[in-house]
Parts: sequence; C-alpha cells; structure tokens
Amino acid sequence: MRAYKLLKKRKDGSLGSLFINARARIPVGEWLVAGCHPTKGYALRPGWHCTLKPVAPHLSKKGRVWCEVEVKDCESFERPRSQGGKWLLAKRMKVLGINQRKDSPRPPRNWPILKEKHT
Repeated sequence: MRAYKLLKKRKDGSLGSLFINARARIPVGEWLVAGCHPTKGYALRPGWHCTLKPVAPHLSKKGRVWCEVEVKDCESFERPRSQGGKWLLAKRMKVLGINQRKDSPRPPRNWPILKEKHT
C-alpha cells in the first residue's frame, strides 16, 4: 500500500525519523522492519507511523520532507483532523522517494520524486 511519511532531512542529505529512534538513518529503496523503541513522553505504538495523504498540520515542515513510502502489514487508526486524520502503523516500510516540491503541502498526483539512495 502506498502512503506518506514526514522525515527529517539532515545536512548530509540522509533521512531520519522525527522523534522515535531519531538517530537512525532511513535508506531509500530498502525494506525496513519496524522496531519497538520506548521513548519518554511518547505513547508506545510500535511501527512506522505513516499517513494516507502528505498532510500533518500539527507538525513543522522545517528541515523535513514528505516521502512516498510503500507499507506492508499495517493497521489504521483515526487521529483528529488537526493531526491529519487516519494514520497507519506499518510493520514494514520502504521509502520510494522524496517530495521535491516546496510550494505545496498537498502535492498533486504527479508530483516529482527524487529516487536516489542515501548511504
């Protein structure tokens, strides 16, 4: 299933999670298995947190990029509209590409994607 994930884009171009296990690097084009990383101040929800649309109004976009991802073995749960609505928790995820548009939080269907590996 296709979904979207907001990731931190580091100065060296690598990608990482925003809050949970934030030091880990997330490669493009590789299947990743979700781990369980208890973090003080956050509810324990093991899995890759993704959305059905590239929308998360409650999160800053500074230093972050929306990525198109493919997810497997996921469950969905409803969040408030102010947090983007329905979220997915996936056991497996693969980053397909990075949204290169800077002008729209809601990219059109044919938005340009950069498919490059980050090592």
